[in-house]
Amino acid sequence: MLETTRQITQAEAIREALEQAMDEDERVILIGEGVPDPKGVFGTTSGLQERFGTARVFDMPLAENGMTGICIGAAISGLRPVMVHQRIDFTLLCMDQLINNAAKWRYMFAGQVNVPLVIRVIVGRGWGQGPQHAQSLQALFAHVPGLKVVMPSSGYDAKGMLLAAIRDDNPVIFIEHRWLHGITDEVPTLPYTVALNKAMLRRPGKDATVVAFSFMVIETLLVAKALVDLGIDLEVIDARAVRPLDMTTIIESVQRTGVLIVADTAWKTGGIAGEVVAAVAEAAFNSLRQPPLRIALPDLPAPTSHHLSKDYYPDALHLARAIVSHLNVAVADIELVNRLHRSTPHDVPQREFCGPF
Repeated sequence: MLETTRQITQAEAIREALEQAMDEDERVILIGEGVPDPKGVFGTTSGLQERFGTARVFDMPLAENGMTGICIGAAISGLRPVMVHQRIDFTLLCMDQLINNAAKWRYMFAGQVNVPLVIRVIVGRGWGQGPQHAQSLQALFAHVPGLKVVMPSSGYDAKGMLLAAIRDDNPVIFIEHRWLHGITDEVPTLPYTVALNKAMLRRPGKDATVVAFSFMVIETLLVAKALVDLGIDLEVIDARAVRPLDMTTIIESVQRTGVLIVADTAWKTGGIAGEVVAAVAEAAFNSLRQPPLRIALPDLPAPTSHHLSKDYYPDALHLARAIVSHLNVAVADIELVNRLHRSTPHDVPQREFCGPF
């Protein structure tokens, strides 16, 4: 019998993954600030406390470091906690627990102790939240051995990777972009897993490889669709995972196209885009026809001002201009503006891509 799929949003896919994980394994618990609230963390935890009770789904106090230590203790004692932060910025309050304990226990005890802990964190823009609530810190976590870091872009991947993360015996930082929560995708009804270490070829192309992370996958797909009619054929790779990076898929693509462009949601300096460029340079330097290009945030804190944020975040038009210039292709700017002009304000998700993938 063919498996049933249907179009649901990424937020619904995440909620379904949590429900199915808790159904199949009574050791899974869900904890976080706002988990049982009516809004249910952007709808991703709605109704779960009513379904599984307050012993398995519950709120937590504003004590991130202490609560992370409790979740680590629960994990090494046999439970499989899923801890939720509505901003990735809040994890800065528990870095000692994550880096010095969760990431290292398995190594320190020679594999005799596992830490099956998932930390769900949300990034994104809009809100007017400013420099302390708008950071994209994936490179910070990816730098630490012992942590797995993933950034799914599609609803299919969000459900499958969350189920895989919950079943994994290692700590996983599961990073969601708020602007992806409302995008629909074809998602199976039954439980399934998606590998936490495998990139996805979203679009084949011949002129350049664009490796994109999280919401930048959406922006890049919009660019690829707009540029193909102008004679530029982009290959788009959804990195999916930040650590471990699937460099095999990326290098094979660069060997086909000869050009590497990386689009990240974080700052350029010290970011994961630079790690991709370095790894390709080490393994496939002779395949590159020109220097790589990184497209990322400027090295400045995120502005709170609605007006300043307009030019802070690279969108599809910004990417298209950078890619056209990098490839040295003569394209009139008005062509890019006409094809990629947003129909929505810059601080809300654009309607041009609503899914499915």
